Amino acid sequence: MWIPQRRKKVLVGDIATRLRQIFLALAIEKGWDILALEVAPDHVHLFISVKPVDTPHLVVKAFKGRSSYYLRKEFPQLKKLPSLWTNSYFVSTAGNVSSEAIKRYIEAPHHRHS
Repeated sequence: MWIPQRRKKVLVGDIATRLRQIFLALAIEKGWDILALEVAPDHVHLFISVKPVDTPHLVVKAFKGRSSYYLRKEFPQLKKLPSLWTNSYFVSTAGNVSSEAIKRYIEAPHHRHS
């Protein structure tokens, strides 16, 4: 989970659609499985299965870096922000929580109208 700079509600419409496309393409390229993805106007939740050798830091860096590059190039209004994403993010392993429980949380309607 991570947010745009200043928690601006910029992840809407064509930008949200393009963000999903970028994430999907990157996941396919890297051999990762996106189990759930929710793009809210001011944050992103991503539930993903990666290889054990792929460290969380590098996975997040890949998603944030690739999406920032393409979105800022394709949507000039995003250049008003000093950068698209904040430096922070939250990562956790699924642990004892079922994949279905995590998917239900991510896909819950409360994320869409933040």
